[in-house]
Amino acid sequence: MGMKYRHLFGPVPSRRLGFSLGIDLVPAKTCSLNCIYCECGRTTRLTVTRREYVPFEEIETELTHYLSTNPAPDYLTLSGSGEPLLHSRAGELIRWMKAHYPSIPVAVLTNGTLFTDPEVRRAVLDADVVLPSLDAATPRVFAKINHPHRLLQITEIIAGLVALRQVYSGEMWLEVFIVPGVNDAESERTALRDAIVRISPDRVQLNTLDRPGTVSDIRAATRQELEKISAVWQLPGVEIVARTAAGPEQRMVRAECESVILETIARRPCTMRDLAHLLGMHINEVNKYLGILEKQGKIESRRQGEDLFYLRRRAR
Repeated sequence: MGMKYRHLFGPVPSRRLGFSLGIDLVPAKTCSLNCIYCECGRTTRLTVTRREYVPFEEIETELTHYLSTNPAPDYLTLSGSGEPLLHSRAGELIRWMKAHYPSIPVAVLTNGTLFTDPEVRRAVLDADVVLPSLDAATPRVFAKINHPHRLLQITEIIAGLVALRQVYSGEMWLEVFIVPGVNDAESERTALRDAIVRISPDRVQLNTLDRPGTVSDIRAATRQELEKISAVWQLPGVEIVARTAAGPEQRMVRAECESVILETIARRPCTMRDLAHLLGMHINEVNKYLGILEKQGKIESRRQGEDLFYLRRRAR
């Protein structure tokens, strides 16, 4: 098996990035937002403070080892169970990856809240793709869906994304996560559209809940609801990335991960965190496989209090 990776996970099959090797730069749920739909669970460290949360040299060592002993992934992706750009040396890491592995594209999955800082904008300049989120364009809805750190203001965040687009020449794919009844009213849709026009991303990716988030009484948008928003907006580059049907990534599930998860929950129901701990897998990786297994009808989830438990689905 060789080296045990603490900061890398995957490669996981991704709708947007093919087989992506995840690089986790912050401890679990260190984030500037506490979004109601987050499948990784509630934010335990709500912060806008940038620092070296995990040692830079450890990440370099793991990447060097991984990439010298495995086939190249489709992307090297800064992501994980928190906000990667909170790491104060994220920009340095991107430049290091591009210098040492120029043939592998680098992607940054970010909630987009920190681009108000010119230093954070500079940090991502060498990335091939930046995938920021924008789920709201008014203060009321921003507070309701994203539960932000008290120092964050949505008008400033949008201005930060506009400023990023002016200096960043790579691809920008803006993800908008739709939660029906929360951010899909006509007034909010209009405000979001205006913000998107100002930001001018290369793509706008409409997404919705795959499975329950941290709040129990929210639901996924239907395909029809997402198509309606896209039709009303009439913007170039809008695509629906929600996993509303069996996609190619379902065929890419690694058989051993699937069987280990199924065997584990056959013995007793587990939460996503239980599975990550028991199997030594990263929570994002577990999340990806649970989503695919649930779509295949092999498992089901049940909520008990604040926890979501997964269990084998019995043949009806």
